[in-house]
Amino acid sequence: MGIPLNQMARIGAYILKNEIARTKRYPLVLMLEPLFRCNLACAGCGKIDYPAPILNQRLSVEECLSAADECPAPVVVIAGGEPLLHRELPQIVEGLLAKGKFVTVCTNALLMEKKLSQYKPHKNFNWSVHLDGDSAMHDKSVCQTGVYEKAVSAIQAGKAAGFRVNINCTLFNDADPENVARFLTTLKPMGVDGITISPGYAYERAPDQKHFLNRQATKTLFRAILKRGGGQKWEFFQSALFLDFLAGNQTYHCTPWGNPTRTVFGWQKPCYLLGEGYAKTFQELMETTDWDSYGTGNYEKCADCMVHSGFEATAVKDAVKHPLKALAVALRGPRTDGPMAPEIPLDRQRPAEYVFSRHVEHKLEEIRARKAEAEIPADAAE
Repeated sequence: MGIPLNQMARIGAYILKNEIARTKRYPLVLMLEPLFRCNLACAGCGKIDYPAPILNQRLSVEECLSAADECPAPVVVIAGGEPLLHRELPQIVEGLLAKGKFVTVCTNALLMEKKLSQYKPHKNFNWSVHLDGDSAMHDKSVCQTGVYEKAVSAIQAGKAAGFRVNINCTLFNDADPENVARFLTTLKPMGVDGITISPGYAYERAPDQKHFLNRQATKTLFRAILKRGGGQKWEFFQSALFLDFLAGNQTYHCTPWGNPTRTVFGWQKPCYLLGEGYAKTFQELMETTDWDSYGTGNYEKCADCMVHSGFEATAVKDAVKHPLKALAVALRGPRTDGPMAPEIPLDRQRPAEYVFSRHVEHKLEEIRARKAEAEIPADAAE
């Protein structure tokens, strides 16, 4: 596994503490989105479809560190948008590390080499470079040629500078198992420390709606990929049971509160992938979200989701509760043939609600009000 032992031990101890205390819901990873602006426009992305006034918003250093104080998760993943467009990201990373957090910065790597000197290697810090396959696969995914080569160069520069560097890989229904397996085999010689792999989520605002995977297709694809792994040492930066779930061998319900998300809108309800409401504080998010109304079998938008941000927390908690099962899967690898675990029935799920435009309009009104207030002369306000 590509997860450092100190991180595994800390997270395991954190889960055990909460389980012993019988805490009903607790977070594992804080998803921090300090901005939505990006320097790419990927066809499968639903994170950047906002008007310019919202794309110009940034969470301050103080807001980011305050989010980490509110949310007790031991891990902070900084995403976006493209986080490296945030001028104060180095201070944010430094502040989070000073708080004892494990910190991952997700990046498309276009700015990584230019910005690398602003960061220092740390045992609890790693880069996560977006890489959806080989040159042809990745450049098609991000809708721009030459991005793969820049990402590989940035990975090598990061390793040369002493950083841990992972990759995050998202797969869609046009992924070829043979090509994906071949790509995964190239990563260790490249110097990559760990792999995060996941099926894409069907964002309702994504430009490309044709290539998202349904659950059966996801399981079939991952069985085909993992079967081709054979004796290859693919270093995954995720739990063996999550990979076993992707291969159709575990019936898991998602844990949406496992990866709570703080954005420029506030604390996002219910999860990193769905923005159907926002809370002002982490406590309000946990106490006011109707968690039982979301997830596969509960909500139409969640029907095909098998993404790590929803199910990794479920798998990690299962591993802590059932260590022998987790060890067996880690040693032998996920099963790639035979019957699959039962699927969650969808006959009682509630229909999708479409609330994106309402949230955007509320945010625009807030921005306009702040701008108007700032333009009032001081003597006129008295």
